[in-house]
Amino acid sequence: MNNKLNIVLLEPQIPQNTGNISRTCAATGAKLHMIRPFGFTIDDKKLKRAGLDYWDLLDLEYYDDINDFYSKNEGEFYYFTTKGQNRYCDIEYSGNVYLIFGREDAGIPEEILVKNPSRCVRVPMIEGARSLNLSNTVALAAYETLRQWNFDGLLTVGQLTKYKW
Repeated sequence: MNNKLNIVLLEPQIPQNTGNISRTCAATGAKLHMIRPFGFTIDDKKLKRAGLDYWDLLDLEYYDDINDFYSKNEGEFYYFTTKGQNRYCDIEYSGNVYLIFGREDAGIPEEILVKNPSRCVRVPMIEGARSLNLSNTVALAAYETLRQWNFDGLLTVGQLTKYKW
């Protein structure tokens, strides 16, 4: 089966987070889906600065709202939320996978979560911790998915610049 990783940002608010996530997507070959409205403009300097070196490698698509996104995509949808009942690392990701992340200040609307309980996943944290930074959570989730796929298509060995191994 061909696996495809998709990262979905539902109404992102912080340009630096989106820039970092863009860079993660570009470096991993994941497609980035961004659902409006945004809390910044796409030409925001903070957004570009965080992901600038990788912008030309990014596969990016925009949507007017969540319904527009659903109408144009199909596959396995997973909702990352602090309210999730499943640990992100206990899910077996395969096929056309969409990892969906909500607004930094509000998360994914509960109207969506309640309809998808088995697909709502969380990153374990100590009691009292509100949440991890969005860009950190996206990187963690993306690399867990890619680890399960044996990092297919990614370079897994690096080289020194001044010496040979």
